[in-house]
Amino acid sequence: MKKLSQHILIFLPFLFLIAGTAQGQKISNSDLKILRQKEDSLKEFSQYLNTDEYPEDRMYSDSIFTKTLLRALLVKNSFYYPFDSVIGISKLYAPDTSFRIITWNVLYGPDFELYSQQRGAIQMKTNDGSLKLFPLRDVSSFYDNPEDSVRSRMNWIGAAYYRMIRTQYKNKNFYTLFGFDPNSIRSSKKWIEVLSFNQKNEPVFGGKFFTFEKDSIPKPPKDRFSIEYKKDTRVLVDFIDDMDMILVDHLVSETDQPELNWTLIPDGDQEGFKWVNGKWQHIDKVFTFKLQDGQVPVTNPLFDNKGKADEKKLQEQSDKNKSKEQKKEDDEN
Repeated sequence: MKKLSQHILIFLPFLFLIAGTAQGQKISNSDLKILRQKEDSLKEFSQYLNTDEYPEDRMYSDSIFTKTLLRALLVKNSFYYPFDSVIGISKLYAPDTSFRIITWNVLYGPDFELYSQQRGAIQMKTNDGSLKLFPLRDVSSFYDNPEDSVRSRMNWIGAAYYRMIRTQYKNKNFYTLFGFDPNSIRSSKKWIEVLSFNQKNEPVFGGKFFTFEKDSIPKPPKDRFSIEYKKDTRVLVDFIDDMDMILVDHLVSETDQPELNWTLIPDGDQEGFKWVNGKWQHIDKVFTFKLQDGQVPVTNPLFDNKGKADEKKLQEQSDKNKSKEQKKEDDEN
């Protein structure tokens, strides 16, 4: 009974925060009705853009979906409306709830020449409930080396994000995003991207955050990190809470052709990144001994190999972000 009381006391501040936010930022009944109507339309067109057989139909559905989403976000206090029933779309709140990022994949071309592009927007939390939105323009198809530069919202390297964590350095927040890109008929990609905000409070993607000077053969730093691998292969790229670090499956070619990314599969080893002095420092080999089956840390994937989102898991991850951030603030106070 004593242990139960302690748990209640721990979570009381968080419950009061939720109640206070809901009271202070209540969506009016008339606006709530509009948002529910918009959600019904978004639900329908998100299904179409993910499942329509022909690329021209997917493009049309994506266009209607984007316009409808913008109209929905213009509703006062829409930031607090979760759009839970809109499947296939990632809606991640920052751990400190200062913004949320909405992203999704659009597949183009017939199956034999499939390629993908991403859509997205960052919605900032505002005191008066008005819309402050940063649309994201994916240009990854036009660059041969997208890991080599800092980007703005206008030349974003697109991904549908399945995880976000917050780190800090010198009192500045950095948000590390983990994203999935269906890429092509032969291969998929996963991305790790660091998002920050400049003095004008505008989003900045990337920076020399990924360092490799501790490797046996040091390499130049990267502005973002990605891996490309064989289609329909399960590959771990995620932050492992218990280890306080990022784990990435090490890949090898199943046909002894490492130059062909679509032949790459996990070999059982993991590399990683540790947050050190404002950088993600690369660890070439996390585990120095061979693990038995089932011992490798794995996460519950939020997107399947074809880019379809598990909406329940995405919502749980976003809620987990909020809960962990509140606990951290309570501990600091």
